[in-house]
Amino acid sequence: MSEVLTAPLVVEFPFTRSLGPVQGAFLTGLRERTVLGIRARDGRVVVPPVEYDPVTADELRDLVEVAPTGTVTTWAWNPSPRRGQPLTTPFAWVLVRLDGADTALLHALDAPAPEAVRTGMRVRIRWAVERTGAITDIACFEPAEGAAAEHHVTSHSGEFADPVTGITAPARLDYTYAPGGAQSRYIQALAERKTVGERCPACRKVYVPPRGACPTCGVATGEQVEVGPRGTVTTFCIVNIKARNLDIEVPYVYAHIALDGADLALHARIGGIPYGQVRMGLRVEPVWTEGARFPDHYRPTGEPDADYDSYKELI
Repeated sequence: MSEVLTAPLVVEFPFTRSLGPVQGAFLTGLRERTVLGIRARDGRVVVPPVEYDPVTADELRDLVEVAPTGTVTTWAWNPSPRRGQPLTTPFAWVLVRLDGADTALLHALDAPAPEAVRTGMRVRIRWAVERTGAITDIACFEPAEGAAAEHHVTSHSGEFADPVTGITAPARLDYTYAPGGAQSRYIQALAERKTVGERCPACRKVYVPPRGACPTCGVATGEQVEVGPRGTVTTFCIVNIKARNLDIEVPYVYAHIALDGADLALHARIGGIPYGQVRMGLRVEPVWTEGARFPDHYRPTGEPDADYDSYKELI
């Protein structure tokens, strides 16, 4: 039985967005230790504030200030905090209806054990020492038993010095990838500098990389077929934006390449030629580096360009 391959993978990118007058005022207020909500058309105070009424969809601008104390409406215990969460020790996720608000705010509650948390308990905001205009300016909630409820709500202009106008939120997904039997065999063959696909027993097409089943016929594929190593550029694009952690100078060319004997084009980088000379029909071959498990890039073979009719179905 072949080795089952797994690999830890991370998908990460920073999401940058601009803020309008409502969200900008809310986050700027947190920086100033002020919690703002917004009054909806039915008179309810919504915290965090929204730009449009959740019932009527009317634009909302009536900002109000609410108290930093509130009541837990529901909760869940988190025994194993993960990277990037508000606290590094076990804590409770809580929905807190701040005094003066009619909706609940989700955040962390610093509590010693789940037995110390209950619906209806009184809590208050623990502010971060350094505040930048983000939801993390609320470090967490903490118990505030005996704190009287303050229902007084005051209007607020939403105006602050040096307002926050945009945020960058990091998005990250950590997971373990298991390619399955078909792709494991494909990856293991690459380690031997071979490219293998699988042939569909019904339509007889060879798919690279193999998927374990034919995407057209829906039947299992098992017959392995070695393809390439040479192939034909079917389509391509010129990349002008440098990706973080990718040691490739821009501009460079990324292309779909139909390997000889394959009925599906795979994608790879084209090198060894000025990017302005890359073209559809260009014949290419893989270039390997020492110890690599896949080709570093593809380069021209020097053969005449392939005839369009030979690869038009693979574009």
